[in-house]
Amino acid sequence: MKEANGNLWVFRGERAEWICITTNGFVKANGHCVMGRGCAKEANEKFNISAEIGGLIKQYGNRVLVLHDIRIITFPVKHKWFEIADLSLIEKSAHQLIEVCDKFMIEKVYMPRPGCGNGKLDWNNVKPVLANILDDRFTVVTY
Repeated sequence: MKEANGNLWVFRGERAEWICITTNGFVKANGHCVMGRGCAKEANEKFNISAEIGGLIKQYGNRVLVLHDIRIITFPVKHKWFEIADLSLIEKSAHQLIEVCDKFMIEKVYMPRPGCGNGKLDWNNVKPVLANILDDRFTVVTY
């Protein structure tokens, strides 16, 4: 796992690489996933994907999901939007991310510090969990 500083979306824009956004598993009555803060909100504002992600969560559950057409991968950090992030879910998501990237031969992914913004976790507790799972295909971006 590598680390970098900057705006997550600049890495995607300059290099057309994959972006991994942190998400939760809460789907509203209208079928849209809650994407109200952070990089999930930014992704929804750019690509209008809350309904698509909501449908995928209903179909497959709160897991890592791939939106191939826009090169976005979801990374669940919470079960419900109002909770604090769940470190065990982050660990599970990291393993799923490896599986997805291996399956689809994805070689470069940029992601925020999962669970460390609105999720209220401390990077010093999250980093060692990810460092044991994620390889050099993955760059965690600090804004």
